[in-house]
Amino acid sequence: MSRVKLAFNWGASCGGCDVSILDVGRAVLDLPQTVDVVYWPVALDYKRKDLEALDDKSVDIGIVNGAVRTSEQEEEAKLIRAKCRYVVAYGSCACFGGIPGLANQFGRNELLERAYIEAPSNTNEAAVTVQSVSERDGFSLTLPEFLPEVRTLDQVIEVNHFVPGCPPSTATITELLETLGAIAGGKTVKRILAADKCLCYECPRGKTKEAKKAEKLYRPHELIADGERCLLEQGIVCLGFATRGGCGSRCVAANMPCRGCYGRLPDTSDPGAEAMSALAAVAGDWEDYLPTQKIFDVLDAVRDAVGTFYTFSLPSALLKRERG
Repeated sequence: MSRVKLAFNWGASCGGCDVSILDVGRAVLDLPQTVDVVYWPVALDYKRKDLEALDDKSVDIGIVNGAVRTSEQEEEAKLIRAKCRYVVAYGSCACFGGIPGLANQFGRNELLERAYIEAPSNTNEAAVTVQSVSERDGFSLTLPEFLPEVRTLDQVIEVNHFVPGCPPSTATITELLETLGAIAGGKTVKRILAADKCLCYECPRGKTKEAKKAEKLYRPHELIADGERCLLEQGIVCLGFATRGGCGSRCVAANMPCRGCYGRLPDTSDPGAEAMSALAAVAGDWEDYLPTQKIFDVLDAVRDAVGTFYTFSLPSALLKRERG
């Protein structure tokens, strides 16, 4: 049996997804028996010219982590698509936009001015920001263009499979590695390597028979949560009810609320909006009718609504970015 040819690449990400491959332990040592890595610039001494030199569709699977923020990342995503028969979006940034996607709350110029001019640690009296092309001493320096918004991988190229998580859990990574041969062989494989039910179904915490309303909403540091009870019942914003399971409940097991890194549930168009609506029903002491002001009163307790409800999903939400 021939080995599966793999190409790895990354875009706008922290690098944690590449490191997460090592989390599977011994299985990594067994990879060379079934996999032939032909491109992985983070781990091995590959250059972009090596990717360009590959024949189109000569690679079985391209695994890409990270969102798309610059022109260079867009070009490399399209290269991966051209060289690979199948493409896998790996990690929350590639799948939904991830933490980098929160930048879509602001315009491109706002971000550059904050980073290069306004930040207190800067000394930039000339108020110079990064430019795609700079001329100096007869030389021309070209840098990737900072694009107007952060995009998910499938907003740039066709994606065959999605592996969510920030980063994906060991069990999810192992499932991916075990299905590489099936993907390369064109067999039917889950398009999204995650559960179809919400995280609450696998949460190890006890649940009461009747839903209880929380008296108010708390940020995680504002109280010591009971390690046995549902976090949401205690008033801590936990998005397990609006998020796919399959992560192994790592955060809630550590007494921290879910932030939704495994993405929206099937048939859910905007998990952030649904989460806000559901939380308004959980907190408070009213009966069946929810006046609009009551909803806002509840949500006012959340200091950063976008950062809370769209931590990983803003570029893939209905409202993707600032207008203009």
